[in-house]
Amino acid sequence: MPKVLFIQASQYYSNEVDVVKQKKLYLPGLVFPLLSTYVPKHWDVEVVIEVIDSIDFDSDADIIGIGAMGHAVFRGFDIAQEFKKRNKTVFMGGYMASLITEIVLENADSVIVGDAEISLPKLLDDFEKTGNIKKIYDNPLENLNNLPVPNYKVLTEKKIGDMLPVQAGRGCNHSCSFCSIACLYKGKHMVRPVDEVIRDIKAIKALGYKKFYIIDDNLVADPNYLKKLCNEIKPLKMKWSSQCTMNLAKDEELLKLVADSGCEILSLGIESISQEGLDKLEKNWLKVSEHEKLIENFNKAGIMISAEMVIGTDGDTNLAIRETYEFIERVKLPLVRVYILTPVPKTTLYSELKENNRLIHEDYRKYNASECVHFPKKITPQELTDSYEWMNKKIFSLKSIFSRTLFNKQIIKHPYNYLFAFAVNLHYRSYVKKGETPLIV
Repeated sequence: MPKVLFIQASQYYSNEVDVVKQKKLYLPGLVFPLLSTYVPKHWDVEVVIEVIDSIDFDSDADIIGIGAMGHAVFRGFDIAQEFKKRNKTVFMGGYMASLITEIVLENADSVIVGDAEISLPKLLDDFEKTGNIKKIYDNPLENLNNLPVPNYKVLTEKKIGDMLPVQAGRGCNHSCSFCSIACLYKGKHMVRPVDEVIRDIKAIKALGYKKFYIIDDNLVADPNYLKKLCNEIKPLKMKWSSQCTMNLAKDEELLKLVADSGCEILSLGIESISQEGLDKLEKNWLKVSEHEKLIENFNKAGIMISAEMVIGTDGDTNLAIRETYEFIERVKLPLVRVYILTPVPKTTLYSELKENNRLIHEDYRKYNASECVHFPKKITPQELTDSYEWMNKKIFSLKSIFSRTLFNKQIIKHPYNYLFAFAVNLHYRSYVKKGETPLIV
């Protein structure tokens, strides 16, 4: 009986030697629970999530599949090389692997580009019949109909948090120049039938879980769909989280419905307080002048914000970066992660910076969002890197953490959520104290 070993690679600390490990994984991914259902029934399947599991490089698996998010792809390469030394056939996938296929193929036998539901069975069939696999499998889905219920058992038997993942859609209707999703899906957004999403959520509930999170890139890309989905989620009486754009807060009726259906936390790309910077990133539909009003709308609805922001846009100066920190403190963002603007290979931003000789280098191992790899317009690369370190120390000081969480007036209505935010901030702080970028794991 043939066997496939799926590995979700962790990533290296900044010393590029030690691998990030944790005792528990709070936000497990959906890829391997879903893809394991596409493996032929006569195959054995093993799933290793490296951040909480150990990798047996002497595994009896016949073929190795490695997934990696973002910068973790470089740890994935090293894992692939170890298995190649043992004469194993190795393939890789994930958004970063999909964007740098030529580098992947220097380390692995094959790469699955983008959606894997069609490609994975083809790859395994080729391997079983011939012992060989093609270098590239690229078979995008036309729709998301009839996806099977994920095999959640591959997660529930591991040390994970109190939520399981579900997917309602893929892609995004926006085409921000720095976004890898925009690069892969090119403005295409697909949604699953609502009844199939609810089926998966009920499967999670049947396992004894009271919470789930929707892993979509932009849940509000189709407001009418979101309305239908929330109307079906509400009777299940479960709590959930997801990510979307700030645009949701412009429709207060829909925002209320989302909150009433059980949504507790939303991850938002606030990105920048520089409109010039947002405009040049082709995110001009997001207006800096509306940031505080929309944040207040989320607060009124009882939804806690988990924000992501970048510094180093063409609108950023040293003063603007200080003002970004002041903004975070003023609106009391309970959860926030700041990154240095980093051009992901193959994105529009990357192409523009390369064409204008604004890339400092193309050593992708250094493209970790914690050091500047391009020439900003209004500050120097070193000033930007220094400002990033300064900001992280300020944001994750105990004074700031207490102010944004335990002393946040929203804690009165939602004490559990803000106690959770306090704990997460302490987790992030532990990374910052070691000189590392806070990791979402």
